[in-house]
Order: sequence, then C-alpha cells, then structure tokens
Amino acid sequence: MFMGTGSDVGKSLLVAGLARAYTNRGLRVAPFKPQNMSNNAAVTADGGEIGRAQALQARAARRQPITAMNPVLLKPEGETGSQLVVRGRRVGTYKAREYWSERHKLLPQVCAAHQELAADADVVLVEGAGSASEVNLRFGDIANFGFARAADVPVVLVADIERGGVIAAMVGTFAVIDPDDAALIAATLVNKFQGDPQLFDDGKQFIAGRTNRPCLGPVPYFAEAGRLPAEDILGLPRASGSGAYHVVVPRLPRISNFDDLDPLRLEPGVTVEIVEPGRPLPFGDLIILPGSKSTRSDLAALRRQGWDIDILHHHRMGARILGICGGFQMLGHTVSDPEGVEGSVGTSAGLNLLDVDTVLGDRKELRVEQAVSALTGDPLVGYHMHMGVTRGHGLDRPFAYIGAAADGAVSPDATVMGTYLHGVFTSDSFRRNFIGAAAATSTLNYEATVDATLDALAAHLEHHLDLDQLLGLAR
Repeated sequence: MFMGTGSDVGKSLLVAGLARAYTNRGLRVAPFKPQNMSNNAAVTADGGEIGRAQALQARAARRQPITAMNPVLLKPEGETGSQLVVRGRRVGTYKAREYWSERHKLLPQVCAAHQELAADADVVLVEGAGSASEVNLRFGDIANFGFARAADVPVVLVADIERGGVIAAMVGTFAVIDPDDAALIAATLVNKFQGDPQLFDDGKQFIAGRTNRPCLGPVPYFAEAGRLPAEDILGLPRASGSGAYHVVVPRLPRISNFDDLDPLRLEPGVTVEIVEPGRPLPFGDLIILPGSKSTRSDLAALRRQGWDIDILHHHRMGARILGICGGFQMLGHTVSDPEGVEGSVGTSAGLNLLDVDTVLGDRKELRVEQAVSALTGDPLVGYHMHMGVTRGHGLDRPFAYIGAAADGAVSPDATVMGTYLHGVFTSDSFRRNFIGAAAATSTLNYEATVDATLDALAAHLEHHLDLDQLLGLAR
C-alpha cells in the first residue's frame, strides 16, 4: 500500500507506473483504492463508476476497470457534503460530519472488494488517500491505516521532495501516528526529485536511520506525466499548448469529468485555457461548458462571475459553444430539481442557447457507449454518467446517434451544441474534423499516446527503483 505524507505526492502515478511495470514482467496486477474523493470518475466494465485514477491504473495493468478497484467514492456536491458511491452505485448525499461518523461501517465492504481483487491477481497495489498522518481523522478510517490494519497490508510511505521539508515530513509522520500503524510501514520513498540524486544520499541515510526503514528512490520527476489524465483539476495547467485554435473552459466549482479536455490539451494545433474565478472569459474559437457535479449550483456560480454575459457575447462574435453533460443542461431554458437530488428544490433559468429543458432525478445513467457523430459522421466511443432527463425540440437536431437513439442537441446554425456523451474527443477523426483547419496536419493518436506514456513511466520506475526489492516487501 502506498500512503503519502500529504496529498498530491504522486501516489496515483506511482501505482499506475508500477502496475504497468509489473504487468510487463508477466504478473497479473490489480489496482485498489479503498476510498477516493473525486468528481473525475469513469464507468466500469461491470456497470458502475470509480475514480478516474483507478481506471487509469487498471488500464496500466491492461485489465478492465471494475467497481472493486474503488469500492467507496465520494463526489463533492458542496462545501460540506458529497454524493456517496459504494461499489459503483449512488447511495445518497451525506454531510461531511455525518459520513465521517458512519464511514467505519463500510470497512467490511472495502475489505471484501480487496479480497475479491486479491483472488484474481498476483499483486494488488493499494493507494491511500490524502495524508497518512491526519491523526484527527484516524478514528473510523477506511482509506489509510484503518484499511491497512484490517487487511494487514505493508505500507510504503511516499513524500514529495519538490514541496520541501521532505525529511521532516517522513520522520514527523512516524512521530505522530499510532505505533501499531507505524509498524506496518515497510519502507519510505522519496518522489519527484530534480537534480543530481547523489546529492540526496545523506538525506536517504538520515531518513533510514531515524525511521529504521529502507528509504527507496529518490524517483526523479516524470516530465511526461502531463500526457496522462489528471485526477484533480488543480493538477492541470491553466493553459496548455500554443496552437491557433483556442478552447476556453470556465473552471466551475463542482467541475467533473474534466478528462474530456485531455485529448484537446495534447492536440498540437490547439490551446486549452482553463479560466479561474475572478477573470472574465476571453474570446475563444470554442467555449466548453464542462460536466458538473451540481448543475444548478454551478450555473449560479457561472452567473456570479458574469461568465454568462461573456458566453453570450462571444457567441454573438462567432465563438462556438459546447456543453458536456451538466454543461449541456445549462445551455437549455431551465434546469429543475423537484426532488432536491443535487441540493435545494427549485428551478434555475438556463442560458437559453438550446431549445431544451432538464429535470433532475435520482436515477443515474452509467453506460459505455458506441456512437456516431451527427456533425461529422465519425465514430465515437464515450460514456454516459449523468442524472436528469432533457426534453425539447432542440433534440430533433442531435449531437450524436447511439444506434437508432439520438443524443444531445445542436442549434439550427450549428454554433451551439450539447451532449451527454463524455470522452468524445478521444476519437481522433472526430476531434480533427470538429476542430477543422487547425488540426489538418495532426498525427496525434490519443489512445496510443496514453499507452506509450504508461510504458515510459514504467521504464522510468524500473530504472530508478529496485522493483524486486519493492515486490519483496509485499505479502
């Protein structure tokens, strides 16, 4: 199990790289994260949803993602509440304090999911959550040492040297956690090193001496990580690329499934700009309203920023608008929540750019889809992950066809589009035809690029870590 001295120390990437490295050695590998908190999710082969990072790790292990790989997923819907997903299915929405007081009851299901994976794998690579030293959250924990103790899993403690204070973070973790938890730590690992690794030899010796554990690494910074789907929107650069085709994306408070942007970020002819709150939306060739975990709340936030005025102005000036999932719902006349499934009961006025209305409900659509673009005729591979039903005359001009069924809506002049399909830009032919001249000479094969990057990450870890030693720590 890989735990961190803090969040964003590189646990997800390490597990993905090790999954590919050990798979390349001929082992059957399974990734596992007991509890994840993320609005970036993926549909699984068994019809549920898990965190996007675990889906990437499953891909690294060359196996289909299943709900057992992330049995508990929290999807924030507000500052103090989240949707709870257990074994891929929505259970309900809980306030933070309510969940934290009851989460220990989920431990049997977490352990059962882990055992299910272990029965079908040579090695299970477990990713912890946040910081291993959050002793204030230790009671009832199922994400870090609570799970590790229950499953008797050895732990590798990971720290990010890029942040500074790596020695104090390592040694300090041992100082504050329960001794029985510390007994499970089999090694430490220094990640994201830049420079001459020999300059850290004394640091490694100090950490090993104070913790009485081997210190692995340091693992140098992996510069190609940006080619892989990010787990957190904060991990994405505000601007990607320098191409002539400008894509503008407002960063909504509850933005979800922002991996829809990943193929565009890698397209040489494209610049993707994620606009932070407090800034006006600049003009772009394409404005994307992304998915949202709380459509009405994010629509209100969009208006508070004045982005609705920017969108309407830029549209009149020639910008195209694309809404994906929650963004599609925002483009219609109204979004209603009669049952309060995403917050307060009520109806919000949309942007009136598509002739549709949406009613939210508690039924969640989770499906991988094979589709055809109604705009370009190109095949699409995507997925549905949404709550709500959209109706209106705008659906008579669909965005795509899934078999004989229509999906989404396109305005009469084809400048405003909405779809419930996530992942449409992974289709290379559709992406190029949709962008037009700026992608005319593009040779980007997005799916092959992701796999090549995973192989490069695996080779990176093979070179800088003793993977036999690491495997020897497992039981």
